[in-house]
This record gives sequence, structure tokens and C-alpha cells, in this order.
Amino acid sequence: TDEQIAKNLGIAYSTLREYRDKYSALSAALKRGKEVVDTEVENALLKKALGSKETLKKPVKLKQVIYSDAGKKLKEFEEIVMVEEEVLIAPDTTAQIFWLKNRKPGVWRDKTAVEHSGEIKGNNPFAGLSTEELKKLIKDEK
Repeated sequence: TDEQIAKNLGIAYSTLREYRDKYSALSAALKRGKEVVDTEVENALLKKALGSKETLKKPVKLKQVIYSDAGKKLKEFEEIVMVEEEVLIAPDTTAQIFWLKNRKPGVWRDKTAVEHSGEIKGNNPFAGLSTEELKKLIKDEK
């Protein structure tokens, strides 16, 4: 946010706002910076929704044995080496729902619009009364 940027620059938010409003180049730069971060978040959400493959480095204990030409064990030792492992990250249904509700609200929104055509019939005992008669009834109830 602009508040965070002002804090990082060591200036008051009001000062940043003043310069942003005064200099269109600064305003454009701030807007571009926010768009970059928004795009990164969108990409991260999409990646989470679809699932992915990640390559992780993890430590593995490796045992090594050195033998002579005659086949006699000369030396045995262990060392820890880093190996790469490919891991599948499952798609996240919550991210999928969030994505679809925002990208296709007509299909995925929670609320459904209901239209009614026709006549609503009901028994309204006050239907034929005038405004004055309604006011008198209210006054009598008090």
C-alpha cells in the first residue's frame, strides 16, 4: 500500500500523497508497482488452484565404503549430501472456488437471483383503508 511505501521511505503518508498528486510520473510508478504485485498474487493463486510440481532440496545420509583392489574393506564413512526431489503439490479446492467465484460469478456465485412473474395473492386486511384510516388505527393501538 502507499502507507507501507511511505513508511519504507521514512516519510509521512501525507507527504507521499502530496507528491503523488503533484507528479504524475510518481503516481504512474506507484500504480505499476501495485500491478506487478497483483499479478504475482494472481499467478500464485492460479498455481495453488491447479496444483504444481516443485523441486525440493533435502539432506540425505550417504554411506560410503572404500575397498582395496583385493576387495578388503579399507574405510567406511557417512556423509550428508543434498539431493533434489520432485514433489507434486495437489490442487487446492478452496483456491479453485475463490478463483471461479471471482472469474465467473454468473455461474459460481453463492446467491442465486430469483425472478417472480405473475400475481402475488394474499389476504391484506388493510388493503382498502386510506392513509387517514391507517393512521387512526396506529393511534388507537398506542
